[in-house]
Amino acid sequence: MNSKVQSLKDFLAGQGRIALVEVAGTKGSTPREKGALMLVSQSAILGTIGGGQLEYMAIDKAQQMLFSPSRGEMAAKRPEGVGRGSARPKTSSTAAATPPDGFAATLPSRGRDIRATLDVPLGPEIGQCCGGRVEVLIRLVDAALAAELVAAAEAEEAQLPHVYIFGGGHVGQALASTIALLPVHGVVIETRAEALEGMPETVETRLTAMPEAMVRDAPAGTAFAILTHDHALDFLIVAEALKRGDAAYVGMIGSKTKKATFKNWFLKSADGSEAEFAHLVSPIGGDAVKDKRPQVIAALAAAEIMTALVMHTAAPNAGQQVPHEKAIAG
Repeated sequence: MNSKVQSLKDFLAGQGRIALVEVAGTKGSTPREKGALMLVSQSAILGTIGGGQLEYMAIDKAQQMLFSPSRGEMAAKRPEGVGRGSARPKTSSTAAATPPDGFAATLPSRGRDIRATLDVPLGPEIGQCCGGRVEVLIRLVDAALAAELVAAAEAEEAQLPHVYIFGGGHVGQALASTIALLPVHGVVIETRAEALEGMPETVETRLTAMPEAMVRDAPAGTAFAILTHDHALDFLIVAEALKRGDAAYVGMIGSKTKKATFKNWFLKSADGSEAEFAHLVSPIGGDAVKDKRPQVIAALAAAEIMTALVMHTAAPNAGQQVPHEKAIAG
């Protein structure tokens, strides 16, 4: 599994000089929230502060800073005999998308802590219509700042909600590829080794003969998507997930008939209750869109899962499940 933290470490280690672009303040409607980050090197970018002209301006300014040597570097490169009053060597720079005067200022600081700020209104002057205002802080990344970024990313990753996908078939593969793009810790669980081949690098995979046992060890607030190749196995996994009482989401692929069959078995043979059954989402992704292609089901299910995770986190009693009917009504 190649985590997003590892991607950050690889970028920091392999891109040479890097600038950190951070949304330091916002007013009104803006593309990203305060604290959004982006790393810029001379040839690559990691992350985003929202795109559009604002981001282009920030990238241009960051790359100007990357191409401009620090005072220490200038002193080291100064030819012998050249004093402070002599002309300085020219340095290369990228073409800058300079903000129009009067609404965006660049304020570099002095010393080795090289930084700049952009204060930009998101209006027609720059071809955006958000209507808000964004303050962007740009800093060159040194070893200390790089360590801070890694530590913050590790702490954030440790707090990510978990999404357990049971089944690595066509829909499982598509759902895994979709959640790999989201701020979650994805886990695909299978009984067949070949079904785990080709999964995204940022998604964890687990091979087990008893996938239902994995439900018991999952963190509180986990979202469970059950879509194995075996209906009986689906039923066992769903029953375990519903009985936990603290899942953010329990979804099962299938039809209304499959859901009715599961309900009959769950209540009569698995000691389940109507209250527990009310938390089941089936079919996953809903039935409003009559399209059964794996990629479509995965997109709808991913949106459903993210909504449930956000609602679960925001709920007053975050350790308890929210009945599916109430979640939809909300």
